Amino acid sequence: MNYALILAVLVWPSLAHAQDVASAPGGTVRWLDKISGVTKDVEMTVGETQQHGRLAITLDDCRYPVNDPASNAFAHLTIRDSLQADPVFMGWMIATSPALSSMDHARYDVWVLRCKIPAAATE
Repeated sequence: MNYALILAVLVWPSLAHAQDVASAPGGTVRWLDKISGVTKDVEMTVGETQQHGRLAITLDDCRYPVNDPASNAFAHLTIRDSLQADPVFMGWMIATSPALSSMDHARYDVWVLRCKIPAAATE
């Protein structure tokens, strides 16, 4: 079966229930070194790049549902490995469905946990 067809089947139900989202000033991603087992929760602001192991992780954007800010996070990440010229990942990751759009790397794993939601959005 074609990867695009599988992705369409998984994403189609969520398109029917499209929701308004807002951009957050930052977010949290989790970094894992699969060899050593070390994990770290990385708090970042939008536009910031942090170095962890060989990876340079950039949080390009973090969005959350306006009606239920704590329910999900959608983060656009650019991740570079110091041993490769091209990014190892560039795209959107979804906190509630990390396998839908994940980074494929032999040593490291990175996934989004949540957006940093302004206090006014939770009131």
